Amino acid sequence: MAEKVLVTGGAGFIGSHVVDAMLEEGYEVVVVDNLESGGRDNVGPDVPVVEIDLRDPGLGQVFREHQPRYVCHLAAQASITKSIRGPLVDADANIIGSLNVLEECRKNGVEKILFSSSGGAMYGEPVTLPCREDHAVQPLSPYGAAKAAVELYLPIYRSLYGLKYSALRYANVYGPRQNPSGEAGVVAIFAGRMLKGEQVFINGSGEQERDFVYVEDIARADVMALTSGEDEALNLGLGVGTSVNEICDRLCGLTGYTLAPEHRPQAEGEVFKIVLSVEKARKVLGWEPRVSLEEGLRRTVGSLRESRQKVTS
Repeated sequence: MAEKVLVTGGAGFIGSHVVDAMLEEGYEVVVVDNLESGGRDNVGPDVPVVEIDLRDPGLGQVFREHQPRYVCHLAAQASITKSIRGPLVDADANIIGSLNVLEECRKNGVEKILFSSSGGAMYGEPVTLPCREDHAVQPLSPYGAAKAAVELYLPIYRSLYGLKYSALRYANVYGPRQNPSGEAGVVAIFAGRMLKGEQVFINGSGEQERDFVYVEDIARADVMALTSGEDEALNLGLGVGTSVNEICDRLCGLTGYTLAPEHRPQAEGEVFKIVLSVEKARKVLGWEPRVSLEEGLRRTVGSLRESRQKVTS
C-alpha cells in the first residue's frame, strides 16, 4: 500500500503543487482545506478533499478515518497585512490551528510533520545576507511571530511524544495558481494586472529585495523532506535577491505592459531586504532550486494568460 500523506491547505497555491509532487512520487494523499482561499479545482478529482477548518472539533475524526503516516501542514492565514490588522485572528488561525494539527498527529500516531514556516517573515531585518537558519529570529509582524511560535512547539512534540518534524522556511514563493487578486504574492498580482492592462502599484521605492523561489522547487523539497531533514529547520529559496522594481521590469517585458508603475507608501511589517542561504538544504536534503527566475516568471505569465483565455472563451 502507498504511504498516506495528509496535506493541510492542499487546495491552495503552494499546497496543491505539493499534492501534485506527492502523487507523482507514489504517495496517497488526502487534503484538508477550509477552501477559504484554495479551490477544489486546484487538485485532481481523484484526491479526497475534506472541507474543514483546522480549529473545527471534527478534525480528529478526519485523522482517525484516514490514519496518515505523514502530515504536510501548509494551511495558514498568509497575509502579513491581515496579521497586523488583526493579531488575534492571525494567532487563532496560525498558532491554535497548528496546535490542533500537532495534537491530532500525537493522538493518531503520525510519524512526521512538515511545517511550512517563513524565511521571509520570521528573521526580521537580517544582520547578514544571505540569511542562515541560525540567524536571530526577530519578526516584524504577527504573522512572522506566529510562524516562530509554532516552530518552538515542534521540538517539544518531538521530545515528549516522538513526533518527527522538519520546519521548512520558505522564501517568497511564486508560480501558477497563485491568486492574482490576493493581498500577497507580488509576481501574481503584478502579472495579473498587467495582462488586464490595469495600473500596477509598488509599495515604497521598489528597491526592496526578496528571494523569489518557484513553487515546483518548493514542492519537490517537501517531498524530499518526508524522509530526510529530520528535526531540522531548513531555508528554501533561490538564494538570490531581486528587487521589486526588477520583478516589475521583467514582467513588463513578458506581458508587453507599457504603463509606468505607481508608487504607494511602504507596507508595514515587511523587511526591506531578505535573501536566504540554502546551503543547509543542499547538504541535508540534497535539494537545490532548478528553475531560474527568468524561466519561472515566463511559466507564471503563461499560466495566467492561459487562465484568462479560458475565462474569455
